[in-house]
Amino acid sequence: PIKVAVMGCVVNGPGEAKEADIGIAGGMGQGLLFRKGEIIRKVPEEELVAALFVELDKLIVEGK
Repeated sequence: PIKVAVMGCVVNGPGEAKEADIGIAGGMGQGLLFRKGEIIRKVPEEELVAALFVELDKLIVEGK
């Protein structure tokens, strides 16, 4: 299983969800994509879900 976090705050979200394998946090028209609490990149809000699925696919290929 893969733990996915969906957080509403880019300031605290990655830290609060550091136990998740992958996650997103959004706000103010943009969002952060993170793995294990570490920020991967910032993306525009409208690309956030698509970016999450790309990273999920990478996790699956890597075997988590």
